[in-house]
Amino acid sequence: MRATDIIARKRDGEELSTEEIRWFVAGYTDGSIPDYQAAAWLMAVYLRGMSRRETFDLTVAMAESGDQLDLSDAIPYAVDKHSTGGVGDKVTLVVLPLVAAAGVPVAKMSGRGLGFSGGTLDKLESIAGYRVQLSDEEFLRQVREIGIVLGGQTKSLAPADGQFYALRDVTATVSSLPLIASSIMGKKLAAGANAIVLDVKVGVGAFMHAVDEARDLAQIMVDIGVSAGRMMVALLSDMNQPLGDAVGNALEVREAIETLRGGGPADLRDHCLTIAAHMLRLGRQDSAPDAFDHARAELATLLDSGAGFDKLRALVQAQGGDVRMIDEPDRLPQARLIEAVPASRAGWVSQVHALHVAQATLELGAGREKKEDPIDPAVGVVTHVKVGDRIEAGAPAFTIHANDEGRLARARAELEAALSISSEEVPPLAPFYATIYGDD
Repeated sequence: MRATDIIARKRDGEELSTEEIRWFVAGYTDGSIPDYQAAAWLMAVYLRGMSRRETFDLTVAMAESGDQLDLSDAIPYAVDKHSTGGVGDKVTLVVLPLVAAAGVPVAKMSGRGLGFSGGTLDKLESIAGYRVQLSDEEFLRQVREIGIVLGGQTKSLAPADGQFYALRDVTATVSSLPLIASSIMGKKLAAGANAIVLDVKVGVGAFMHAVDEARDLAQIMVDIGVSAGRMMVALLSDMNQPLGDAVGNALEVREAIETLRGGGPADLRDHCLTIAAHMLRLGRQDSAPDAFDHARAELATLLDSGAGFDKLRALVQAQGGDVRMIDEPDRLPQARLIEAVPASRAGWVSQVHALHVAQATLELGAGREKKEDPIDPAVGVVTHVKVGDRIEAGAPAFTIHANDEGRLARARAELEAALSISSEEVPPLAPFYATIYGDD
């Protein structure tokens, strides 16, 4: 085979064979296909798209480009979750301990954030001593012993994805649905999950701005999972306003702790119970018509009893973290400067623009623009309103946590642009738009 022939066939809108796709992915991974040819191929895929079969073949090639984790000795039936990202998305920190507390072991590999806020690993590293890099042996031993492990993805897991993603980032091909789907699902298949719950965010603070576009992506990923023999559920969730109140690493850890102690923001609690109930149902392979409702009720009880909090504590202790920061969240990193941003007038909140809030946290140093950028774990924004709330003039809409006066001023300007107030009553936003099942 020749790379130029494969590029030309895709450029001309032809369907590539399974062998061609696997050969091309393997060639780029081992360095025999150079960047310029891979870039041309990515652009051809971006412009011409891929069939369902091609997308599945690309996903499998990504998954098989490196090591594949076998969880069967530690977890008879492994369930995983993935979020496409969002503003204030600390869901994993709540959901994994909660599902583990219900008796379904969970083993998850997460990533770091690139953009307005840190990823799950960055949030966890707000906890002094928490070790995110575990060997495969440590990873499997921990889930066998305590039923939960949450660490970083190894470089040997789906290495082709890392190489292709770096190239997509500089060739304006990131937004291709087949490339997004194969990137996400390739890593999930390689990580050993038998069942996967996808949380696909949609709105101004998400990669997908339109419900129809998010639905298309979710359906593609569900189809890939089903074709690979996995049980699948995908939810389309709102990301027009931040999820929960806190946006920023240590602030989000604190909010996750509050939620696991039976408190926390109502929207975050509802979101986490919904995701966790789907995971629990799949993990138990329960197909009864009322299985989801029963799982959600059981999880709500575990949340209120503190059983989920106990699992978070066990997780942090097992991975070397300072458990005192979980028991006493005031020990988490705290910013030096705290300032409220008041509402300019009274009325009903019509928008808490997630992207402006996200940009404010990036200005403060809570996220990174380049992979090597440092993150300040203490800084961030706490939102005090949701769309549909009534607010009075002068009441705090946001609280900024900063360590630099100049950064604080830039964040304040973003937050002032984030809030819109109407003189007429505004309905609240829907938390979820659709659920797509692939587990029948």
